[in-house]
Amino acid sequence: MRNFFDLDGNQTTVSRELIAGLTTFSTMAYIVIVSPTLLAQTGMDFQAVTIATCIAAAIGCLLSALLANYPFAQAPGIGLSAFFVYGVVLQGGYTWQGGLAIVFISGLIFILLTATGARAAILDAIPPGVRHAIPAGIGLFIALIGLNNAGVVDVNQGPVLDIVVANEGAGTGALIGEILGAPPQILEFGSFSDPSVYLTLLGLAIMLVLSVWRVGGAILAGIIAVTIISLLMGHTAFPGQISTASYDLSATFLQLDFNDIWGVGGFGAGALIDVLFIILAFTMVDLLDTVGTLYGTADKGGFLTKDGKLPRVNRALMADAVATTAGALLGTSTTTTYIESGSGIAAGGKTGLTALVVGLLFLACIFLSPLVGLIPVSATSAALVMVGILMIGSVSKIDFTELEVTVPAFMVIVLMPFTYSIANGIGVGIIAYVLIKITKGEARALHPVTALIAALFVARYTVL
Repeated sequence: MRNFFDLDGNQTTVSRELIAGLTTFSTMAYIVIVSPTLLAQTGMDFQAVTIATCIAAAIGCLLSALLANYPFAQAPGIGLSAFFVYGVVLQGGYTWQGGLAIVFISGLIFILLTATGARAAILDAIPPGVRHAIPAGIGLFIALIGLNNAGVVDVNQGPVLDIVVANEGAGTGALIGEILGAPPQILEFGSFSDPSVYLTLLGLAIMLVLSVWRVGGAILAGIIAVTIISLLMGHTAFPGQISTASYDLSATFLQLDFNDIWGVGGFGAGALIDVLFIILAFTMVDLLDTVGTLYGTADKGGFLTKDGKLPRVNRALMADAVATTAGALLGTSTTTTYIESGSGIAAGGKTGLTALVVGLLFLACIFLSPLVGLIPVSATSAALVMVGILMIGSVSKIDFTELEVTVPAFMVIVLMPFTYSIANGIGVGIIAYVLIKITKGEARALHPVTALIAALFVARYTVL
């Protein structure tokens, strides 16, 4: 294990990687409950989707570990799952079986783009100012999510996870807007009499103090402390059962139906265009979210080279692509790299052993998924805020003396949290960069892929 993951070369240890894996898993374990609850609204079997979610996440994590040797964790994306449910099935009129077929096709496109090096070319085409702004933007984004979920900050939309799980009375359009990128209306402090608020602040204080003292596993220690305190205070209850009652995956396994992708309108040019637009939407959002997450977390972990490139990037991207394809076959939506990976990296994770631990824990969730509920939202929220604090330092690498660097970087940093979307931040930042270059008469100096990304995002915002 030490040789396979090159622990000595990466200046890490088995214990540090184990702690990092536990930290990452604890901050994203909610996926085991939230994603199946969301997808079940399409008529999919909840228990089967739970198993599919765990296996798809495990596949993505294990591939990230064994192919790329990076601590990047993967699981079905909540935003993409929401798009699958509300945009494709409930509003678009497709069956969930047809939706899975669309996800499968997008996964094959991911594999093709990765195998040909196109996804890596997109990484290389991102301007340096935007690239350095991505970690800071992601840091603010996940910190806002953490503060909002805990109730420390109220954005008048309710916690992101609650929006996904509940609010069935709201209109479909309202839910899509809330989940997939509608800007928060008002930012204000929540009620500090709420136990979730002061437990989150306590957890954050523990993490900060331990980090200042340079104690290893500070984030995990804070999560454990808040979980224990929440149990003792009665704010978290032990589940009625420890193990899962059923392990039957047949209700979703290989149920994708390519005949159903033509939706309610039948085969025709219009139906074909609709399907292509949906596939393009899945592809663009997952691609840019993955690129942003890879850059943001890799920069924090010190994985980037001096010229800002990520070694073995194609392997990391291929892990994401294969996991998406496998997830569709199992019965879940697009699998993507999670920004919560930053919590494990902040805890010292540097190799694939961290991702391996996360993957094995997801497999264990197939049998022990009720135990995931023991980790309160206040514990994971504190961890997300702590990671946001650690990621903001990347702004020091941005040259704010040049307006053509400042404006795109500003757009990235501001729009990621304000629109609840990594992809939006990157897209608008690149559009701003391209417009400035054209205005300065330097259009010929633009990387072709950079110009293409800008054009695709303009099309997404004006047509799609």
